Amino acid sequence: MRLKDKICIVTGAAQGIGAATVAKFSAEGATVVACDRRADEVPGAALSLAMDVTDRDQVLAVVEQVRTRYGRIDVLVNNAGITKDARLVKMTLQQFDAVIDVNLRGVFHCSQAVADGMVAQGSGVILNASSVVGIYGNFGQTNYAASKFGVIGFTKTWSRELGPKGIRVNAVAPGFVETPILASIPDKVLQHMRDQVPLGRLGRPDEIANTYAFLASDEASYINGAVIEVSGGMTV
Repeated sequence: MRLKDKICIVTGAAQGIGAATVAKFSAEGATVVACDRRADEVPGAALSLAMDVTDRDQVLAVVEQVRTRYGRIDVLVNNAGITKDARLVKMTLQQFDAVIDVNLRGVFHCSQAVADGMVAQGSGVILNASSVVGIYGNFGQTNYAASKFGVIGFTKTWSRELGPKGIRVNAVAPGFVETPILASIPDKVLQHMRDQVPLGRLGRPDEIANTYAFLASDEASYINGAVIEVSGGMTV
């Protein structure tokens, strides 16, 4: 088991890629703390905690609770994210701020909260959820693209700052994945999305979770500052 005895925090863990990551990490031997705004029990998690990544006090309290209970934090997966799409001329400040707060500021809060402990123990892994939209942009997603570009900037910067301390920081950039976030998209649009992918289908949450598990493991011990695209080749 690649993550045996690792203490891992996964944000946005209640559904989709987050829930799949909890299940995968648990199957690989990790002790997983599943964090989400909802405090629902997440299958495979050793502990499920309510946490809003935009609330710094909540984040700090959860990280302290995990350290007190388990003694350390080995892996943080910054998976929590939202979309509020609109074209530039129609986007409201509320839509813009909400996405930046969760997708960018939330990643900052969580990573900063765990960094000191990882530095003290001389090891750790931080994994950030970017997106192919954060590399190439996308129509109607000014806020989302900005947040995911920003996550890549975090990843590159923190890999330089924390790498010498034994901490690896990487990002995963999924393409179109079958998650609840796509539930409101019409079938015609979904088919157009599939048509853009050489593999002819959308990704599955477990395929992203598998990538996270590899990056969290010692098998990826020399991967730092990377952005791994998992998109079925849609950007080829």
